[in-house]
Amino acid sequence: MRDALLGLAVADRDWVVVGATPEAMQASGYIAVGRDFPVFLHPQTREEHALARTERKSGPGYHGFVFHADTEVTLEADLARRDLTVNAIAEAPDGVRVDPYDGQADLEARRLRHVSPAFVEDPVRLLRLARYYARFAPLGFTVAEDTRALCQTMVASGEVDHLVPERVWAETERALMCDEPALFFYFLREIGALERLFPELSALFGVPQPPQYHPEVDCGIHTLLVLSLAAADDAGLAARYGALCHDYGKGLTPADILPGHRGHEERGVIPADTASRRMGVPRALRETAYLTARWHTHIHRITQLKATTLMALFEAVDAFRRPDRLENLISVCIADVRGRLGYEHRAYPQAELARKALAAANALTGAEVVATHGLRGPAVGEKLRELRVLAIQRAIHGRELAARDITA
Repeated sequence: MRDALLGLAVADRDWVVVGATPEAMQASGYIAVGRDFPVFLHPQTREEHALARTERKSGPGYHGFVFHADTEVTLEADLARRDLTVNAIAEAPDGVRVDPYDGQADLEARRLRHVSPAFVEDPVRLLRLARYYARFAPLGFTVAEDTRALCQTMVASGEVDHLVPERVWAETERALMCDEPALFFYFLREIGALERLFPELSALFGVPQPPQYHPEVDCGIHTLLVLSLAAADDAGLAARYGALCHDYGKGLTPADILPGHRGHEERGVIPADTASRRMGVPRALRETAYLTARWHTHIHRITQLKATTLMALFEAVDAFRRPDRLENLISVCIADVRGRLGYEHRAYPQAELARKALAAANALTGAEVVATHGLRGPAVGEKLRELRVLAIQRAIHGRELAARDITA
């Protein structure tokens, strides 16, 4: 209902059924799928239909609720358990609209506001609010001050600490694909939740960088600028997540070398992997995160690298079999350079050089080595690597390598 009233595309419809029982739903052909409360799939459309229900807090966290559903539960009572007023608007099949909590007025005012004080009972609502803010702030939406205060209460009380890691990732994944994903993390920081949920990102705020290279100075601001640039470039989920994690090592930089961050690439591998494992991030994205942290500055310095070093990078990211991994790394690198104040439109020729080098190396195959050199066994792989290093050298530097450099 919310998106329809805003004139946005409606991806799906949520149906609430009043005055029915589970037995009546199944007798009508609906398929029971709900594990914690009565939810059914329509036999033809497969749209979800949930019986009207109320809920009562019985313990901490997302699972700490007891649900009650019977024929006496009204639509208004069901809507009362929703998180935000803009999500507590219903419309009957005949077009009659039910809006007991003034959600339409909040839509017109571009305001995200909680339905009731019970908002504080479910920490997932805090994450959902942050995601809605990231999605709707570009349309002029703000968070009501009393709702923001409730979120701060949830952090102070420790309710936010009961969030299931998988739910944190589920909301983060959706937020990352918003047009302005950085707003999700800025909101969490404003209410004090970022340190609890994303400590590796939180640790970057207040850490300086050399102003001649980073006019924005602050590492946390830079990281979210990089994420914003990746989103503006319509990067996929893997690249956006890599952008989020690419500089986690800067939060571990020894104080005596600040504002420089020598060695932050290697230092960033463990926190990027740790953060990903904590949230249950899928393996492919987890690998993108730590590989991006480790190798992103190598792409920046591609013209200064030895061909053997670039070959090692290609092998580390498995670029010959998974060229998408290199593309994700390149996407983050472009955003990394442009995610600095005043650098938003800077050219990045390193991207095409990296692609050119990989294409040149990938044009060579083991079959050709066998046919041309008559080699067998491990010698084929060794020769293939040697020839690929030579191809990379020609692609990047336009000249051959000295023999002593091939195995350097």
